[in-house]
Order: sequence, then C-alpha cells, then structure tokens
Amino acid sequence: MTRTSSRHLPTARFLFKAGMAMAITLLFANVASAADGKGMSGGELIMFMLRSLGWVFGPILLAISVAMMALVVLLALDLRMSAAIPPGFVDEFTDTVNKRKFKEAFDMARNDPSFLGQVLTAGMSRLQYGLEDAREAAMNTLEGIKSDKEQKNNYTAVIATLGPMLGLVGTVYGMIVSFSVLAKSQSGVNPTELADGIAHALVVTLFGVAISVPAIFFNAFYRNRITRVTMDVGHIADDLLTQMYHNSKKAAPPGPTGASPPASTPPSIPQAPTGR
Repeated sequence: MTRTSSRHLPTARFLFKAGMAMAITLLFANVASAADGKGMSGGELIMFMLRSLGWVFGPILLAISVAMMALVVLLALDLRMSAAIPPGFVDEFTDTVNKRKFKEAFDMARNDPSFLGQVLTAGMSRLQYGLEDAREAAMNTLEGIKSDKEQKNNYTAVIATLGPMLGLVGTVYGMIVSFSVLAKSQSGVNPTELADGIAHALVVTLFGVAISVPAIFFNAFYRNRITRVTMDVGHIADDLLTQMYHNSKKAAPPGPTGASPPASTPPSIPQAPTGR
C-alpha cells in the first residue's frame, strides 16, 4: 500500500515542476512581448508596474503573496509521505507485534510524531475494549489530523478569492481617478494621459490574478494530497491494529516445559496521555 503511494510521488513532483516552469516561461514571454510592443525595456516596464501598485495596493498584495508562499511551504512539509508514514516504521512495528512485545509496540507508536504514530497510539489505547472501539478511536484521531490540514489549505482558497477582488478594487479606483481627471480637464481630452491612467489601473488587476492562479492550483493539489495521505494512513493503521489484536488472541509459544497456555486476552495497554 505504501509502495503504491510512493510510485505516485515522482509523477506528482514532475508534473508540479513542469507546470511551474511552463507558467514562469509563459509569464516572462508575455512580459517581454508586451515590453517590445510598447517600446519599453524590461526594467522600465517593471518600474511602471511598481509605481502603478503604489503604497496602498503594493504592500497588501505583497503580504498576501508572502502568506501564500508560507502556506505552500508549510503544507508541503506537513504532507510529505515520510512525515505521514515514516520509512521502515511499518516493518519494525509489525516485527515487534509478531514477537508479542505489545508494550514496546505501543511505546514505539507513542514516541513517533508522524500521522501514523498518532493514529496508532489512539487506537492501541482502546484496543483492550475491542477491535471496533480501537478502530473508532483511530479514525477519530485521523479525522482530527485531516481537519487541521484542510483548515490550513482553506486559506489558499481565501487567497485565490482575494486576489481578483483586490485587483478589481484597484482597477475601479484607477478608473475613477482617470475619469475624474478627464472630467475636470478644460483643454480637451488627452488620449495619452487617459491611456496611462487606465494602464496603471489594470496593473493592479494583473497582480491580483497572478496571485490567484497559483493559489487555485495549490488549493486543488493539496486538497487531493490530504485525501490521499489520510486514506493511506487509515488503511495501514487499520491493518496494524487488526494484526495486533489477532496476535494478542493467539496462544503464546510453548514454554520450556512444553505446555501451551490458553489464548490470551487483548493486551491491556495504558491510556495515552491526554496532552499528546
């Protein structure tokens, strides 16, 4: 099951990098063509855009961009497969359970900060009351983890909505300023000044949409990623809990005298600390 998920990771990384490279290439190609068409150099066009943003919309859009990048990096670190299901943990846990070292297995899960460790700790603390009760506790913990990641990812959707809205506000504001100057003009219409004012207004829309496009992409990408990671963790945790429960029901290996004791009851594992 973990191998199946791991096979999807190189493909996802390749598509992500290819998409970002294509987007950056198209962006710079459009900027270069626009600069050539207007007779502006690249530096002049960048300075024109920065002046158009001003001291009102510039800092707001910059803050939103920084927040989006921080969310993207944070979710990328949280949703790594190694952070959800540590390499080698499943094999080591299974080997410990097969040796009937249930207390050691519980300590192993409790000391592991991964998603799987948290889910197993919650399930194993209720295993003495039956397998169904353990599964319910594990799934409740998994839902809590999933809800936390979804709440963080929802902020990328908010940013995707705020970008065009701020761009629209900037455009409307710039158009109002341009037409108010035009209305007060007594010497006739100056097309150059009018076009310059409209261009300033549209720059804010450009930056708003430029923030919104990657935010929409990352929101969809991480939404699917959260679903995939939590599904894998849930399936593996259920398998390990079932394996531990049935191992506890099996008879212990015969002792030195050759007598085989009766099947044992499910292991009595201490409750996990409430603060964890």
